[in-house]
Amino acid sequence: MQVKKIHHPYQPADLHRDEIVLILGFFDGVHRGHAKVIKEGVQLAQDQGLTSVVMTFNRHPSLVYQKYDPSRHAYLTTRERKLDLIERLGVDILYEMDFTSSLGALTPEEFVQDYMVDWHAKYVVAGFDYTYGKKDIANMERLPKLAQGRFEVKTVQMYSDDQGKISSTRIRQLIANGQVKAANQLLGYYYETSGYVIHGEARGRDLGYPTANIEPHPQVFLPGVGIYTVAIQVNGQWYGGMASIGYNVTFGFRNNQSIEVNIFDFDQMIYGENVRIKWLDYLRSEEKFDSSQDLIDQLGKDQKDSEKRLADLDPDCLY
Repeated sequence: MQVKKIHHPYQPADLHRDEIVLILGFFDGVHRGHAKVIKEGVQLAQDQGLTSVVMTFNRHPSLVYQKYDPSRHAYLTTRERKLDLIERLGVDILYEMDFTSSLGALTPEEFVQDYMVDWHAKYVVAGFDYTYGKKDIANMERLPKLAQGRFEVKTVQMYSDDQGKISSTRIRQLIANGQVKAANQLLGYYYETSGYVIHGEARGRDLGYPTANIEPHPQVFLPGVGIYTVAIQVNGQWYGGMASIGYNVTFGFRNNQSIEVNIFDFDQMIYGENVRIKWLDYLRSEEKFDSSQDLIDQLGKDQKDSEKRLADLDPDCLY
């Protein structure tokens, strides 16, 4: 997949010169609903002998207009992970637009002209709730009228399960509540965060369960406090493990939240290494134990529970 960064106002030379199927969306998380939109656009392009092009933004538009709030603005994917997931859906070209106040100031008519007609779109594909300005005047219902016959519009209807619409907001809430298994079902893959290994307090080593302390990517949404079964990638190799997100309450409540991963069958010095963590299942809440031995006994149970879950893991799902 070819990736092109575009800044408003752009240079026409930056664009693909032939007719395209233009697929629109922010696609945070690239969940099953997003994948449906992208797949339909890719299939249409293949059927018509055209190039499939995704246009997305480098940041969520709300960040330009609102104060940053991690509970609302943290992403489900890093930029690199998002691009990888989109590429796996067969997209030919991705235009990554810098979302700025000047871009956001365009009228719906200007956006359609500059970013659909002038991009040589023969078809425009987007989800039913996609907007290109204020939602009451720049929605998918109005797009065919604004197209004026210059391109065809394909609206992909809501993708839902028995609990309702599959959305990034719903997935984020599940992850915040520790319900990573349910979130993974909606995503269509295992939820992932990234970071690098830092020094901790080494209590895990004293307990017989050494941990890698992780400094997470600052803009990616973290699961809620608790103990989880995970897979962690170190130097390109995946390992099973169990992770804690919390405040080390057994040894005195700490002000800052920590992420610690006990990596099974692993004995390497990895400070400073970049890692990826896949959150597979929730084990239990963070607890305050009366003694170190009580905690050690519980960690033994957590490891056995995690090993059972990892035994059922399809290694092909680790990408």
